[in-house]
Amino acid sequence: MRISSLFFQTKKEVPKEAQIISHQLMFRAGMIQQLASGVYNYLPLALKSLRKLENIIREELDKRGCQEVLMPVVQPAELWKESGRWDYYGPELLRFQDRKGADFCLGPTHEEVVTDMVRKNLKSYRQLPWNLYQVQGKFRDEVRPRFGLMRGREFIMKDGYSFDVDEKAAKQSYDLMYEAYNAIFSRCGLSFRAVDAATGAIGGDMSHEFQVLAESGEDLVLACDSCDYAANEEKARTQTKELRCDATLYNEMEEVSTPDQKAVEDVAAFLKTPVEQFIKSMIFVAGGEPVMVLVRGDREVNESKIQAYLSVDEIALADDKTVEEITGAPTGFAGPVNLKKEIRILADWSITGIANMVCGANKNDAHLVNVNSGKDFELKELGDFIVIEAGEICPQCDGKLQEHRGIEVGQVFYLGTKYSERMNCTFIGDDGKSYPAVMGCYGIGVGRTLQAAIEQNHDDYGIIWPMALAPFEVVVMPLQMNKEVVVETGEKFYKELREAGLEVALDDRNERAGFKFNDSDLVGYPVQVILGARSIENGVAEVKIRKTGEKIEIKLDEVVEWVKNYRDTQING
Repeated sequence: MRISSLFFQTKKEVPKEAQIISHQLMFRAGMIQQLASGVYNYLPLALKSLRKLENIIREELDKRGCQEVLMPVVQPAELWKESGRWDYYGPELLRFQDRKGADFCLGPTHEEVVTDMVRKNLKSYRQLPWNLYQVQGKFRDEVRPRFGLMRGREFIMKDGYSFDVDEKAAKQSYDLMYEAYNAIFSRCGLSFRAVDAATGAIGGDMSHEFQVLAESGEDLVLACDSCDYAANEEKARTQTKELRCDATLYNEMEEVSTPDQKAVEDVAAFLKTPVEQFIKSMIFVAGGEPVMVLVRGDREVNESKIQAYLSVDEIALADDKTVEEITGAPTGFAGPVNLKKEIRILADWSITGIANMVCGANKNDAHLVNVNSGKDFELKELGDFIVIEAGEICPQCDGKLQEHRGIEVGQVFYLGTKYSERMNCTFIGDDGKSYPAVMGCYGIGVGRTLQAAIEQNHDDYGIIWPMALAPFEVVVMPLQMNKEVVVETGEKFYKELREAGLEVALDDRNERAGFKFNDSDLVGYPVQVILGARSIENGVAEVKIRKTGEKIEIKLDEVVEWVKNYRDTQING
């Protein structure tokens, strides 16, 4: 490609909404244009890189027996109502009606559509396994689209779905996709971690996220400093066990007045008692039923863990009316002792092994002191219900968990029969009985991965593309376009590098050298072949490696082979 003909324009200024460096660089390098909030045009440079990423995805999936399909982005409401997600999914689902008044949505994901597609073809267990995928546009009406392609409303996604005869086979498909994703992101030249993750709105009971590590990442990842354990903040665990107290230490429970003191920190200051001595009692409505969750006063409740433990689609803090109906007191004075209404109680491991704790008295302006589990109330359901913090002990070894920031670029889910049962996607087994297909779901944010690669690979001058994703692998830069020998040598290298199988850009613009250097660094071509009249006279070209900034003088007749070998080494290792 001759850059003089390339549809792009580099810029010095950035729009004020471009808050992170990768968004700024994609805009400045002439790769994307915003059409509307969270909706972007992909210009030629971005699309070339995007297609490379898509090809890597297809190659890794196809070699593992996956089959590509393409499903409509417009989806009928009936399918979403059948799965139970029409009302649950929320305002991110863009709903509309056709001219006949029928309800539709723009697909944010395709579990319903693919399940419907498969059930129309699935008859016998002999047909399975099937592993289907597509690379397609999606739409989620994000309340606050931001960070360019990282969290747009319209985005390109690879979504895949496996169908198997039983749980064992389905988990083999899950493991196969886990392996494929590791291969995909490794080929892209990214530094990433596969982390244990919550399933969220997709559902299912097992999931891993693939996080590209970057300081600006939205997600918090906790990883062990001694083993391969890693999990996102929603799912991270630490070593847990029930601790026992010496009952001889127990004091008699009593009620104390705490006027206008609601928050744990305020009550702790009022009573001159450490917050670690408190039971924080929070009431949620989970799946339509109230539940109380007890954690130590200095810990935060993890709603995702509660949702997973209870296997419900939604969870939210109870409103003031519900709290008062259960406790008999306003919000802020709840506790597990002497509740007005019986309620299911979940307790975190953190409150065990502590004598003479403090909790709400279920009375206005009152708390209980010297509260002890087993004596004053029973711990019937113990579990892990807190947000884990850096420095805690790894659940798999005795290492410590460390914090990292990450950008989620892919996720794999084991769905089980969540959708197949609700939508009657069944097959006849070898015993003549009908069974629901066991499913998995696998997604990659294609545009997001592209931008994450930039977020992880840049410097003060611009993008530093991993070779596998670069829109062009090499740029040829003749510096003096008014000198025939320079122009001819540039044309010669442009032709020979292309014939050698490299993706080449020729900067044939009649611009000064500094302008070309700045543009080349900004766009991030991995290799720059720089040609000037003096170097050509000396029989050499200057080759710059964008990643390191290193400049090497190479004989003119060795340049093509050198660049080809460097490209192959970067891609193949």
